[in-house]
Amino acid sequence: MTRKERYEAFVNYFSENQPEAVTELHYESPFQLLVAVALSAQCTDVRINKVTPQLFKDFPTPAHLSATTFEELFPYIRSVSYPNNKTKHLIGMGKMLVEDFGSEVPETIEDLQKLPGVGRKTANVISSVIWNQPAMAVDTHVFRVSKRLGLVNKNSPTPLAVEKQLVKHLSKEVIPKAHHWLILHGRYVCQARKPKCSSCRLSHFCKFYEQTDGNSK
Repeated sequence: MTRKERYEAFVNYFSENQPEAVTELHYESPFQLLVAVALSAQCTDVRINKVTPQLFKDFPTPAHLSATTFEELFPYIRSVSYPNNKTKHLIGMGKMLVEDFGSEVPETIEDLQKLPGVGRKTANVISSVIWNQPAMAVDTHVFRVSKRLGLVNKNSPTPLAVEKQLVKHLSKEVIPKAHHWLILHGRYVCQARKPKCSSCRLSHFCKFYEQTDGNSK
């Protein structure tokens, strides 16, 4: 099977079986999603969704984050990964949103990456989910699953290298959804340690399955 055929099979399957894939993070505004995605780095969406309701209630706007202190904010997110750094980042994010962006979440990836705690992956998520731009965020799931399926070169060394290959081969309309397809497939089926190959409906075009003769259970 050629790479083009793999992409066609990938898009066809998910377009039919999961056409409206969305993030599992809970949010009601661009600001809330920005905060949630920034907090989710190296942490589970389940954990973030437990933390954010009270956080969003008490800090509903960038101005509220901008005006708070480390000591006041830290208890809200102490249970997430790297809470010290993330507390500092959220306060800095609030200040920059207020001072440089009129309390609005910026639209471009370049401007988003200026915010404390916002790397390329987070910027791509916001650009894709909020502004429906053809941005491909590459987290650990996307990095792993795209290689296993044979959508990208298995020796691609960095998330950026994987991102460029995926964007090159996927249509602009599909890219925002493909990000979620790969994440959800990696989270629930193509798991890192024990991929569920025996029940995976993508095995007919998966390079990993071909190379392991379907021995993963």
